[in-house]
Formats: sequence, C-alpha cells, structure tokens
Amino acid sequence: MHNLYSSILKAKSRGKKQFAVLIDPDKFSPDELLKLAEESKVDLLMIGGSILTNGNFEKCVETIKKKSKIPLLIFPGNNLQISSKADGILLLSLISGRNPEMLIGKHVIAAPLLKASRLEIIPTGYMLIESGKQTAALYMSGTAPIPSDKDDIAMCTAMAGEMLGLKMIYMDAGSGAKNCVPGQMIKKVSSGIQVPLIIGGGISTPEKAVKACKAGADIIVVGNALEKDRSLLKKIANAIHSF
Repeated sequence: MHNLYSSILKAKSRGKKQFAVLIDPDKFSPDELLKLAEESKVDLLMIGGSILTNGNFEKCVETIKKKSKIPLLIFPGNNLQISSKADGILLLSLISGRNPEMLIGKHVIAAPLLKASRLEIIPTGYMLIESGKQTAALYMSGTAPIPSDKDDIAMCTAMAGEMLGLKMIYMDAGSGAKNCVPGQMIKKVSSGIQVPLIIGGGISTPEKAVKACKAGADIIVVGNALEKDRSLLKKIANAIHSF
C-alpha cells in the first residue's frame, strides 16, 4: 500500500514540519550522507536533477533503498529519471512557466512507464521563483521564473494548480540559488492553498529553514548546501524538527 502522500498530509494536519534531503546522483557518496540522514531523522529523501551526466541514476536509487529506510521520492528533471525501485515520484508540472513540454508533454511520454511501475505518483505543481542567478532548472526548462516580489502572481499560480487537482505545490529557487524563496511570498501562497507546500533552493542555514517554516512551508528541501558542508544536515534537521 502506498502511503507517502497520506503521511505528508497527516504531518501537515498536526503542524509538523518535514525535512527532505535532495540527492544529486552525479555527486552522490552514499555511506556518509545516508548515515547522517538516518541519525538526523530526515523525513524524506529525494533524488534527481536538471541534468545528469554519469548514468548513475538507477544505481543510486538501488543503493539508497538498500542502505536506508527513509522513504525515497524521485524529483525528476526529465522523463528518463524513473525507477520502480524508489517509493514514489513527484509528477512535476511546471505551472510557473508556459513551456507546454513541462506542463504536459513530457508527462505523456512517461505515462506508460509510470502506469506500469509500483511508484506512488504524487501530482505536484512546480513553481520556479527568481533567485538572483540563472539556475540549471531555469535554463533547462526554457521558462522565466516568477519574480520574487510578485506574491500575488505566486499565490494565484498555486491556487490554480490546486484547483486543477495537483496534490502539492513545490516552490523552488533552484539549485545553488543566490536567494531563497522570500518569506512573505511563502506566507501569501500558504494562505491561499490547502495542499502541502514544499520550499527548496538556497536554504543554506538552519535560520533560513526556520524562517520558511514560520512563513507556512510544510516541507523544506535542502540539497546543494549539504554537498558543500555535511555538518549542516544535522543542524537544519534539528531546527526544522524543533520548530
């Protein structure tokens, strides 16, 4: 029985904030990271990236599932990043952009594979937010981000995604972002939707994670910052879980 989404909804209903670690298969060193994640009681692991160069995706998924009991969600950069060995997949629709391939095109190609897999599929509205630099996600998607001072546009976009039946909203400043998603924008979007809200990109300190939680984020995603400093994992996990 798939229950990832149910557990996320349950956590949200209790006001519990969750911490997800995003793993880039191109930079994955399993033993240290997974041990730290287990010790820090990380709630979710995510795997994926805008572009992968070493063909390691399937092997990474396999390794993670062998070494960790933490639920593993695929955060796909494209329709090639699918593995039935993971627990679930965020079926991302890039609702902040106007590129039809990212709204529905890639999904049509992936649909038969997903249907045949054992993955729990969670339809997710993906929103790229201006972060002060050109990120890989922006370049690869060929879309413009929502300006960081346009809270109303962000809220209305998230509301439309929820009305279309998407089960979660993921606001992302992008990997290695200069600035994270502003707290006032998170607060505005959170006030306009009922579905869980995920925030990622540019969260490089416990203080930034807590600020996003206070503003209304339900799940905080950190990836790039942990590649540079593993010690941050436990600090950010403690900050989120003690919120």
